[in-house]
Amino acid sequence: MSRLCEERVAIVTGAGRGVGREHALLLARAGAKVLVNDIGAGIDGSGRDASPAGEVVAAIRNSGGEAIANSEDVSDWKGAKAMIDAAIAHFGRLDVLINNAGNLRDRMLTNMEEHEWDDVMRVHLKGTFAPSRHAAAYWRDESKRIGGPVKGRIINTSSTSGIYGNVGQTNYGAAKAGIAAFTIIAARELRRYGVTVNAISPTALTRMTEGLRQLTEEEKALRDPSWVSPTVVYLASEEAQDITGRVIQAGMGRIGVCEGWRRGAEVKQVADPREAGMLVREMMAGVRKNSGMDGLELD
Repeated sequence: MSRLCEERVAIVTGAGRGVGREHALLLARAGAKVLVNDIGAGIDGSGRDASPAGEVVAAIRNSGGEAIANSEDVSDWKGAKAMIDAAIAHFGRLDVLINNAGNLRDRMLTNMEEHEWDDVMRVHLKGTFAPSRHAAAYWRDESKRIGGPVKGRIINTSSTSGIYGNVGQTNYGAAKAGIAAFTIIAARELRRYGVTVNAISPTALTRMTEGLRQLTEEEKALRDPSWVSPTVVYLASEEAQDITGRVIQAGMGRIGVCEGWRRGAEVKQVADPREAGMLVREMMAGVRKNSGMDGLELD
């Protein structure tokens, strides 16, 4: 395959299994040097196990690539900085940050506990913010030092649950929608330094999705996590310098560029609540409905 990311240094969080593992392996095949971050927790975020990250590192090294393992908690402020610093100290610089670590605490809203909300927000939202903030500060300083753009990359992980919505996942969906918004805003802020920020919305069969419904063998093949990674590796390359602020779906037989919230029909404001309500109803009849989990309009 083409060496799109030759000599680029990449961090992939949550890279011990599933989609993150495939990102790390394909990046290495594309020539990147990879820091494989994973605390080895269960789907619910409990427990610690260094072996998944170590196995990915071994696979990369056995194929002639360069990789190191890292077990910092990405949702910990100091841990996230230590991870960024570790990549720079070992490889000499940082070019790509892929925020992929996540957990699940699915529950209907009427039954959700406070800790189930907080745990998901901590891992997904703070676990995206903290590494991104420290990487962004590094790239800002590098841009000032060299007097030009650094060609840095942040690639976040959103979800169809966040951009379309899914029953039983108010916590996970809200976090993933937040990551999509974070992506768009960070892209605008970091453009001045030559850093692009995009998000991937993967459709893949992993530990986090395998129990959601029964799949045919054909569906399982289409949902193999490896189908998500080619788009991620391209976004990580220097060729993708002009792509930023986008959420891109990948997997299940397709790659799709998502369209975010945008104002549709509108009228002049009115003072009377009943009149306002009638105008809203008239406009609703002429605009597209929200998407379902397949990305198509809900019935």
